[in-house]
Amino acid sequence: MASSTFTRSARRAAVAGALAVGAVTVSAAPALADPINIPGVGTVEVPGVTQQQVDAAIASITPSIPEGIVPGVATGSAAAVPAPLAPIVTAGEKAVEAARAKLGAPYVYGAAGPDAFDCSGLVQWAYKQAGLNLPRTSYDQAAAGFAVAQSDLRVGDVISFYGGSHSGIYAGDGNVIHASTAGQPVKLAPVSSMPFDGARRYA
Repeated sequence: MASSTFTRSARRAAVAGALAVGAVTVSAAPALADPINIPGVGTVEVPGVTQQQVDAAIASITPSIPEGIVPGVATGSAAAVPAPLAPIVTAGEKAVEAARAKLGAPYVYGAAGPDAFDCSGLVQWAYKQAGLNLPRTSYDQAAAGFAVAQSDLRVGDVISFYGGSHSGIYAGDGNVIHASTAGQPVKLAPVSSMPFDGARRYA
């Protein structure tokens, strides 16, 4: 590599640059000067400072971890970039989605799906799709699981109405999915549209 001719002030600037990039240590007894390349300055001869020292100093202040790579994990590893966490889906949420898919299905007394339902039949069928077996009648559904206050309702909670004679599944936002009565299809309705008796949580 050929040396360039620098003025005395340029050489001083070059030495200052070399020292600034990584606190390069100049030996007490400088050896013969070799040409070194300082980025942004050029090629100069600085007694006591080697190209290796300058390169090491520059490397020490240069980011070495590309964006998106986790420190301590080898590049190319499947774990280099963490995968996003999968959303948690409860059995109750799955039951609500199953019941939602049956909106508009006819009410038939004693029916438990998959094409027609009574109130407790819809609740039982929806939870079966979520992998849980619930009691068949509304009264038994009101006695199983864990009691939940109306103020603490979560999506999927089983709500009892009319003293336990009717049941539905809480769908969130103050609504319940239920198979109401003869001549009425499975529908979404406000919880407040019926006399609330209690709620139970199964998952």
